[in-house]
Amino acid sequence: MLLLDEPAAGLNDTETAELVTMLRAIRASNITVLVVEHNMSLVMGVADQVIVLDAGRLIATGRPAEIRANKAVIEAYLGREA
Repeated sequence: MLLLDEPAAGLNDTETAELVTMLRAIRASNITVLVVEHNMSLVMGVADQVIVLDAGRLIATGRPAEIRANKAVIEAYLGREA
């Protein structure tokens, strides 16, 4: 198992894309990867399963497509409509 905490912190877009490629290769070699990350493009690009916390509280879990459409996640990260 590979555990990563904010691996994209400080990376530019090109470097982040290279990181995604490396993480996919690691996963393809049957190594479990756990990533704690705020970069949602990276998360959605490599994750099979996503767990979302807001202020330390679990608000959603599911596949990337489910998380993208989850109202609690959208509200927590984008805010409520007025």
